[in-house]
Amino acid sequence: MRMPWPRSLFSRLMLIWLVGIAIVLAVSFALFVGERERVGRAALFEGVAQEIAATADVLDRLTPAERERWIDELGRRRLRLSLRPIPEHLRPVPDGHPLGSALRAAMPERETRIHLHHRSGAPHAALIVTVALADGQPLQIRLPGIPPTPSIRPPEPGRLLAALAALIGGVGLLTWVAVRLATRPLSRMADAARALGEDPDSPPLPTRGPIEVVRAADPFNQMQRRIREHVGERTRILAAISHDLQTPITRLRLRAELVDDDALRGRIQADLDSMQALVKEGLAYARSLDDATPAQPIDLDRLLEALRDDAEDMGWQVSLSGHAGAPLHAQPGAVRRALWNLIENGVKFGNAVEVTVTPEGETFSIRIRDHGSGLPQDELEKVFEPFYRVETSRNRETGGTGLGLAITRNLLRRQHGEVGLQNHPEGGLVATVRLPRTPTGSV
Repeated sequence: MRMPWPRSLFSRLMLIWLVGIAIVLAVSFALFVGERERVGRAALFEGVAQEIAATADVLDRLTPAERERWIDELGRRRLRLSLRPIPEHLRPVPDGHPLGSALRAAMPERETRIHLHHRSGAPHAALIVTVALADGQPLQIRLPGIPPTPSIRPPEPGRLLAALAALIGGVGLLTWVAVRLATRPLSRMADAARALGEDPDSPPLPTRGPIEVVRAADPFNQMQRRIREHVGERTRILAAISHDLQTPITRLRLRAELVDDDALRGRIQADLDSMQALVKEGLAYARSLDDATPAQPIDLDRLLEALRDDAEDMGWQVSLSGHAGAPLHAQPGAVRRALWNLIENGVKFGNAVEVTVTPEGETFSIRIRDHGSGLPQDELEKVFEPFYRVETSRNRETGGTGLGLAITRNLLRRQHGEVGLQNHPEGGLVATVRLPRTPTGSV
């Protein structure tokens, strides 16, 4: 089973740094304790060797009789002196013992030996050192308070854990600051990319920070400018074509009046009406992509009531429920056109329409439900594409131009809103519009 791996770059860097620092601290602490133990052991044995060398120098200056009298007085707290030969049953310590090295360094001219003496009831064996005095008499030094391999007592667990926790906490805070500073430009770039997807006219990405981020921000801003120019050029072309088509359509309509055949003239007029509707929708679609009308507070309840009254004046069955209770900051004409398109579609394909407005946190939710046959699941998103019409609506008289929902989505996205379609469980289609209560940027 694979361990879960954080998905964000910030979490991954924090995890790598903290785990790495924890391992480094653990290894450093182990090395520190081991080195301190080695140094402490060496210092201990060096001090003992200096005491033994000083004692041997003093005994060299005394006569044998004086040695017997002063031998007990010369014994220190850590040394027990004797002028007797060492017992033969004692075994020598292994080669390389640190006390041997210390004795050779303290008195290189003397012959020294180290043995282990095991006594019943003692926690560990005692060290016994034999040194040859200047006249050849052996000097036996027993070290009862010094274990054969002394070790430094480790620190108390509570203090050790507290020190490690403080160290890791401090390093973790510095790591958080460093990782945050390193990943913040990437977060800004992700936000800018998200804003670009919603609005090509969003502010460019600031070109500050590390040189790598600046190098990435410059191409990003260049890409944004090109997308904005491409969208603007496409909008201008569509608007120009739609506008220029109105003149030849008008001429054709005048010439159609000269046709004597009533049936033929009627068909020509019908085709010209369809062309005129398509041109108007094309112009509306172009304007929906490039509407610079300033946003302002809108009484959403009054707007929905006005739309319902207009629909009833046209003989449509439209009901309204719910209460917004707060103003909406948006472009009035864009919101009105978008909601009217949805109501018109609902009446066209589902007869009666029910409009419900509900405040939900920081957004307004407007649901427009019809009582038609609904749409296949794979068509619910496709119908928002320009000039897309479902198979059952190829006729312009019933299916329209295929631009109504595309215009609606463009208008709502300019208000930082969104629209989606769902099939109602009891039949019909539900269009859900969500608009922010307060402005989130320029529209």
